[in-house]
Amino acid sequence: MSNDNDQLNQAPSRQAEPSVAAAPRKEGWERELLEKLAFATIKEQRARRRWGIFFKFMTLLVIACVLWMSFGPSVSDIENVGPHTALIKIDGTIEAKGAGDAETVISALTKAYADPGSVGLILQINSPGGSPVQAGIINDEITRLRKQYPKKPLYVVVNEICASGGYYIAAAADRIYVNKASIVGSIGVLMDGFGFTGAMEKLGVERRLLTAGENKGFMDPFSPQTEQQREYVQGMLNEIHQQFIDVVRKGRGKRLQDTPEIFSGLVWSGAKSVELGLADGFGTVESVARNEFKTSNIVDYTQREGLSDRVLRKLGAAAGESAVKSFVLQTTPSLK
Repeated sequence: MSNDNDQLNQAPSRQAEPSVAAAPRKEGWERELLEKLAFATIKEQRARRRWGIFFKFMTLLVIACVLWMSFGPSVSDIENVGPHTALIKIDGTIEAKGAGDAETVISALTKAYADPGSVGLILQINSPGGSPVQAGIINDEITRLRKQYPKKPLYVVVNEICASGGYYIAAAADRIYVNKASIVGSIGVLMDGFGFTGAMEKLGVERRLLTAGENKGFMDPFSPQTEQQREYVQGMLNEIHQQFIDVVRKGRGKRLQDTPEIFSGLVWSGAKSVELGLADGFGTVESVARNEFKTSNIVDYTQREGLSDRVLRKLGAAAGESAVKSFVLQTTPSLK
């Protein structure tokens, strides 16, 4: 009996041994899994850190390039470049503080004419038009500089479009070259805006405008416009249009087919503009420099916009000013 009891007492001990031995193996498996997860997390964090460093480096590199392009020396600042074609670009709307700002364009023209190495100038225009004031100032200055430097021709090369105010400037050049698909013309003047008087009546809104001078608020979009006021504005537009016509006739001379259609505000393809005498032929900046000025050396004199101005414009720092400007532009004659 004692032997049987001993065997019975020992049986549970033998059955419990496997569970006790399995515990360390289970703990080792969990520890191994946790270690793998920890190492994977560390690797991911390192990869993220490396990519973060890479993107920061690229950002700094882009900023450095922008700063170099904004403040670094331009091609036109290099001395002793030898005989070359001077290039000035007008790309965008003709307006104050814009790409076609008269002060900016004239500064580049003056510098290009005064450079003893420039054998001729190319004014590359890609503009739908803009301010008749800015276009007129540039036109007058080109005429003056051509007289001052008679041995340096100025040719216009049209890119995509040279319309209205852009063509107002181009008319002052010795010759105008286009692509057969360029858009040229739009010799006219417009002044646009909106009238809300009908909507205000339906909504029951009363406009309270106080002025000193009976016509002070005649362009107010919330007030009715009289026939007398409309005729006055139309007369002013006709006067500016006639100034535009006179400039084109003077600049193009006998080359122009002087028909009423020419000054109706229509636009034509580059090929048709050559037929009508609005342009002289086909060409690019490179071909005109090579064929007319006998040099492939082209120096860009275009005055670039400063970095600070560009950043402020991009970020919309002048949002308040633009709101006021939008109303002024609506009530200002435009060559577009």
